[in-house]
Amino acid sequence: MKERIDVLKTYKIFIGGKFPRTESGRYFHLKNAKGKLLANMCLSSRKDFRNAVVVARKAQNKWQKTTALNKGQILYRIAEMLEGRKEQFINELILTGSSKSQAKKEVEQSIDRLIYYAGWSDKFGQIFSSVNPVASNHFNFSALQAVGVVSIIAPSNNPLLGLISMIAPVIVGGNTCVLLASELNPMIAISFAEVLNTADVPAGVVNILSGKIDELLEHFSTHMDVNAIIYCQDNKKQTQLLEQYSVANLKRKQIYRRKKWDGKESQSPYFIEKCQELKTTWHPAAV
Repeated sequence: MKERIDVLKTYKIFIGGKFPRTESGRYFHLKNAKGKLLANMCLSSRKDFRNAVVVARKAQNKWQKTTALNKGQILYRIAEMLEGRKEQFINELILTGSSKSQAKKEVEQSIDRLIYYAGWSDKFGQIFSSVNPVASNHFNFSALQAVGVVSIIAPSNNPLLGLISMIAPVIVGGNTCVLLASELNPMIAISFAEVLNTADVPAGVVNILSGKIDELLEHFSTHMDVNAIIYCQDNKKQTQLLEQYSVANLKRKQIYRRKKWDGKESQSPYFIEKCQELKTTWHPAAV
């Protein structure tokens, strides 16, 4: 009897709440450390990124106006859905080289991190906003406002925890995002997109692509309708190119070179603040 050939899953990209195939028509094989073929992954193109930015921009205004309570509820719902699929994510991390204990720890920390930022949804504004003293007959308020659309180059280490550590603070602050998954383990990111798709996250708020950083970095950095970029790699050449490209529309940029995302220093309301801008309002006071 002939040996059966496994039917490998082709992981599509996630744009606007849907799972289209890449416009490029290109794919690559994802293999584990032993060379075993795990899945087929999309090689996203500039066109995929542009499509993602269009839907992210369209979704951003409504998402920003969503109440803080509702944003927190949605993040908590993502955590609930991830908890329900915990075994799947543990198994996927094991397939790509993690030990069982490491995989279990990473998935549980990912769930906890979502809950952490859900809790901050209606509180971070109180910390960073202020009423300012002025020498005139006015009230003067400074309050945070989302920058808009954020592009993210995800961490290679801790592929699930690092991914969530970037997405959660960006969206809880009212931004939308387009994320390029880890080159080493993009499978986890697309599986997480399936969680997002069943967790009440509005279409276009989070968009996830898979592909090569060297091919897409320029587009992530130069697109004129992207307001900020977060880069989570430790590559000197790519960092220099990002800084060069991002000046075209004065993008806000954040560069994180850390190797691990499992410490307490990897979660903070300051991660939310990094993708906010301060809006100051003057209001006449009654005489």
